[in-house]
Amino acid sequence: MPKHKILIVEDDPDTRQLFNVRLRASGYDTAFAEDAYMAVSMALKEQPDLILLDLGLPAGGGFTVLERLRAQTSTATIPVIVASARERSSNELRARKAGARTYLQKPVDTTELLAAIQHALGE
Repeated sequence: MPKHKILIVEDDPDTRQLFNVRLRASGYDTAFAEDAYMAVSMALKEQPDLILLDLGLPAGGGFTVLERLRAQTSTATIPVIVASARERSSNELRARKAGARTYLQKPVDTTELLAAIQHALGE
């Protein structure tokens, strides 16, 4: 079975590396974006199977990324999992309305992260 590619959109290098190690150890390919602008261009270029998205990003923020992804035909259906340290109640509702499948609170538990990814990918 071909590997699923996950685009990790995270501005913090330590968190990005942590997600990368966890996902690669579980058999996924990864690509990276560090800000909102790069996130949209990488999604268009890489056509990942799933996007793991932080909300607190330079150059626009995660909600802007969600809006732009949903506006493009080629990225509109890519499942997005938001992983954020922001206050959950208001941000989770807003993220889901913008098209996110799941909202995970940082620090993210590895088991919870992998379960959310498998669910979103239909594995």
